[in-house]
Amino acid sequence: MFKLRGHHLFCLLGYRGMGYSEEYVENMTRLHQTLREKPETLIQLIKGPDHLCEKYPNSGAYHCQEQSIYDQDAAILAKMGLIIGQILRWEDIESRVRKLVVPSDIQIFCETCSWRSYGVCEEGIQEIHAGKGLRKLN
Repeated sequence: MFKLRGHHLFCLLGYRGMGYSEEYVENMTRLHQTLREKPETLIQLIKGPDHLCEKYPNSGAYHCQEQSIYDQDAAILAKMGLIIGQILRWEDIESRVRKLVVPSDIQIFCETCSWRSYGVCEEGIQEIHAGKGLRKLN
């Protein structure tokens, strides 16, 4: 089981192998590939730093504890009808994305994200809507 915070549910949809550091990318890739290959994997929704934050680089500001990130987590969980502490399969999260999330939600919920300009998160949501699951990494 992996522990994830709200906004990382969206980050995983758009993940394409880019990240903040080599260690972060390796960790995110492992998680992404596990969920892609085994969508029955359990996810526990948590408040605050999670499995991915563990490998966020120590250089500069640690945004994982910023109030704006907590607010973003809460807004995304509310949009998807999820609550802190809930445990569900990744495939159930993808199902909620298909039913409750549209690509333009990225512009609203992820307005300040530095990765937003790449457009990959919107693509990820479109692929979930098309029943493709998480994208295979090259």
